[in-house]
Amino acid sequence: MNLLTSLRIRAHVYQWRLTWNKRDLHYPVPVKDNPKFKTAWDAVQMIPDGSVIACSGMGGNQRCSLLYWAIRDSFEATGHPRDLTILTVGGQGGRGRVPGTLEELALPGLNTRMITAHTETFKAQHRLARDGHLELQCSLIGLMSFMFREQAEGRNYLITETGIGTFIDPRIGQGSPVWPADAPQLVEVTEDGKLKYTMPPLDTAVFNAPAADPKGNIYFKGSSVIGDAIYIAKAAKRNGGRTLVNVGRMVEEGHEGTCLPAEYVDAVVYWPGTEQTATIKHRKYWNCFTPHSTLETSEGLARARLINNILGVMSKRKPIDDVMSRLATKVFADHARRGDYVDIGIGLPEEVARLLYKSGVMKQLNMLTEAGAIGGVAAPGVFFGAAINPNDIIPSAHVFDMMYKRLDWVILGVVEADSQGNVNVSKRGEVPMHHVGPGGFIDLVTCSKSILFCSAWGAHAKVEVRGDKIKVVDPGKPKFVDKVDEITFNGQEALKHGKNVFYVTQVGAFRLTQRGMELMYVMPGVDIQKDIIDACPMEIVMPESGDPILVGRDVVTGEGFQFELQE
Repeated sequence: MNLLTSLRIRAHVYQWRLTWNKRDLHYPVPVKDNPKFKTAWDAVQMIPDGSVIACSGMGGNQRCSLLYWAIRDSFEATGHPRDLTILTVGGQGGRGRVPGTLEELALPGLNTRMITAHTETFKAQHRLARDGHLELQCSLIGLMSFMFREQAEGRNYLITETGIGTFIDPRIGQGSPVWPADAPQLVEVTEDGKLKYTMPPLDTAVFNAPAADPKGNIYFKGSSVIGDAIYIAKAAKRNGGRTLVNVGRMVEEGHEGTCLPAEYVDAVVYWPGTEQTATIKHRKYWNCFTPHSTLETSEGLARARLINNILGVMSKRKPIDDVMSRLATKVFADHARRGDYVDIGIGLPEEVARLLYKSGVMKQLNMLTEAGAIGGVAAPGVFFGAAINPNDIIPSAHVFDMMYKRLDWVILGVVEADSQGNVNVSKRGEVPMHHVGPGGFIDLVTCSKSILFCSAWGAHAKVEVRGDKIKVVDPGKPKFVDKVDEITFNGQEALKHGKNVFYVTQVGAFRLTQRGMELMYVMPGVDIQKDIIDACPMEIVMPESGDPILVGRDVVTGEGFQFELQE
């Protein structure tokens, strides 16, 4: 990226930051003779009290800010709509800082129930739940997408093995309730030991899309994700409800791309400030987030990373993180095959994605994201769910169909891991304030044949690179423990299903075996007894063949580091 482009992007982000509260709930409708076209204020008057509202999108993608503001302002002015249930796969909160997210609805009496797979960004809803004003329920991204489709086809439950042995399984954990703990259970155990997931029938669909034509047909060309938009609109129609769509452009009938027919749309709200994704408007959308890109992938990634860095949402990586990501990439490359289908999560796994892309190896893989991007490189930070230069963008339910049919690898992060190989990513402390939720994690580890976890050795650990050696200055609070606080991944279930499971850290790497957590790699300079065995409560076993493999100098320094996939 050249200096001029960098300066333009910085100006773009700062302008967005200065105007991110700007909205016009009475922006003039562009089509006077079609009653489907309404102002945001008029559109939300269609929502009855007690509605079950389903939203589409993930992270900064497809955020329907104008309608969220309109619902809030209407409630404050008139007391209606009230007692709303919100269904969302997650990630569309603002962490208590960013306006225009679903947190706008976090008022006592307005949003009284939320069902989501990822709660971490909804700090305002966390507070509502803590104060007794909101029932907070947890589900899984993939299964929520499937259940939206089930409702569109006239069914309202799903029976599956997904989630068995995790906290969502009432035999193991609390099931769906987050807060209060005695809230109604949305997950039941069937007579044959599977799990039955339910969700209240939605009656209102709310999402944003790039464009509409004068008849009210909705077009998705230019969208960074399609998400659940099509199925929640069809479910609302079948359930006798309504669909409200916020668009950023007007186009002629027959515009290109996926289309939602006007028969499924009850209100179209046009507003030129509607965003494709965080900071970026539909009317000036970035085609690097679409299959129609004219930008080099490296340039698109650089621009996305710069925006994340300006917004302060990307963690600052240290030299030891580079070492860990090289070891993780080596473990992956030693076991993966060309043509494998791969999903890569947010956080440290993004560094593995970076190496796979830079090396050219990613071209030999089939990359997927939970929000429906096929191919390309998973977009980082606030753009999570989208991809840079995807080959295609499909509804979330369709990409989970693909994953449940074939997913060879998933690369994910860790909050805690334990002696049984279990992993917790869904709970950081006492709920509701420290609830994270599984997102798509449980779906992905259920689908995938091989699982690679990436984790710091300890919370707030200080591990340094000194030449071609690694020095553990302070192990921090152990992340590898005897027993995790909550099971989001069940190691023994994975072994039972023949999965390959690896855990890569700053001090080395483990493999889950029938004998336990086996130390397969150790970093040079690390004392196995002092820095690993004595530093964590997790039970560790050595390889049956003898000592763990010493990580090579190329992994530590990066000099001459190369890798390739197996045939």
